[in-house]
Amino acid sequence: MSKSNADSSGSDVAALILRLTIGPMMIVHGMNKVRGPGGLDGTTKYFESLGLEPAGVHARVAAATEIGTGTLLTLGAMTPLASAGVIGVMAAAAATDHKGKGFFIFKGGWEYVGVVGATAAAISALGPGRFSVDGVRGAKRGGLMSALLSSALGIGAAAGMLKTSRRKDGSTQTPGE
Repeated sequence: MSKSNADSSGSDVAALILRLTIGPMMIVHGMNKVRGPGGLDGTTKYFESLGLEPAGVHARVAAATEIGTGTLLTLGAMTPLASAGVIGVMAAAAATDHKGKGFFIFKGGWEYVGVVGATAAAISALGPGRFSVDGVRGAKRGGLMSALLSSALGIGAAAGMLKTSRRKDGSTQTPGE
């Protein structure tokens, strides 16, 4: 095996490992919003507490985005777009639930969402690898531009959602609490 084949094989395996780590984690995370303790009603109430309106729509969109992007990443299909979805969900979480709580996740900080978002950007940079739907279709591209575009799309979508969906008074509690 030549050096370039060994390097390619290593990056293909790295992409597979990262996709098989982040993809299923996102699927389970999304399923928890629907079927976890409190179900979709609990998720809706939680999103209300974050000041997102309409909270029920956001709960459903967040769950669908997590399940969908997780599935796409696991399969290595539409990898840059799937990475953008993960980055967007993590950026929105960092700007809502984790905002102002410092770095460490055990204190509610942004450590977890930062690592997951950065990993999604790394997956986009690596490309899906040959052990993927994209690889089988011949779409093996990655690189700096792919990572930057995935990051810009994800962060831009999160910013747009937050700009248009936050409670106008800026409060994080539902009226009457």
